[in-house]
Amino acid sequence: MSYFNNNRSVWRAPELSWRWWPVFLRNLLVWRKLAIPSLVGNIAEPLMWLVAFGYGMGALVGQVTLAGADGDVMVPYILFLASGSICMSAMNAASFEALYSAFSRMHVQKTWDGIMNAPVNLDDIVLAEMLWAAFKSLFTVTAILGVMLALGISYAPKLLLAWPILLGVGITFSCLALIFNALAKGYDFFTYYFTLFLTPTMFVSGIFFPIGQLPEAVRTISQWLPLTNAVDLVRPLFMDQWPQHAVRHLLVLTVYAVVGFWIALALTRKRFRG
Repeated sequence: MSYFNNNRSVWRAPELSWRWWPVFLRNLLVWRKLAIPSLVGNIAEPLMWLVAFGYGMGALVGQVTLAGADGDVMVPYILFLASGSICMSAMNAASFEALYSAFSRMHVQKTWDGIMNAPVNLDDIVLAEMLWAAFKSLFTVTAILGVMLALGISYAPKLLLAWPILLGVGITFSCLALIFNALAKGYDFFTYYFTLFLTPTMFVSGIFFPIGQLPEAVRTISQWLPLTNAVDLVRPLFMDQWPQHAVRHLLVLTVYAVVGFWIALALTRKRFRG
């Protein structure tokens, strides 16, 4: 039966195989030629946020009070900001790749059409794009973590556990971004996603200030946002502590990733069915 048979539901279960790997490898080989400019572009903005707010505003704020397992703890604002902004960087890097770059390959360059002339189906391509965006986000945050270590912001041994969590953050936001990639008619469409979702999320997820400062209604919504749950997992690791309610936070991220990927795949199938 043809993959694009109109009698088959676009919401059917993903048809995945290991054929996603050559697509992932193709993106890696192309990106390798532009790795340095890409890395500089991805880490420049979060580092500017860190320097401007961490050291500038941090000099005014001093320390931030956080609720810990053993009671309230005081942490330097630069540490508070760094542990949140690293999650924001993973979100932005994965979103940018799964939107602008994936859209270029899908719609502008018609790379996906060319790949499907080989025995690779659309499901494998979408999976490869999702994992590639997550990998790029992990590459970016690794470079930023290196700078943070050089600045002496944190040397906590538990910080090593941040890597798999940040990879999960990249996977979650790449899945969500691919939904908008499937709907987009042009690059301008992505402005809605950044302006109406990512930017508000960034300001209410406890990156720049504790969410306890927010109104109760906003705080309730914030607790179910993927970025908030990512920050709640990563921030304690910067303080060499174990996250509270880690299972809940991981489940929230997993649900966003699974549901996001399923919707993105269905909408992409519908788009290519034409």
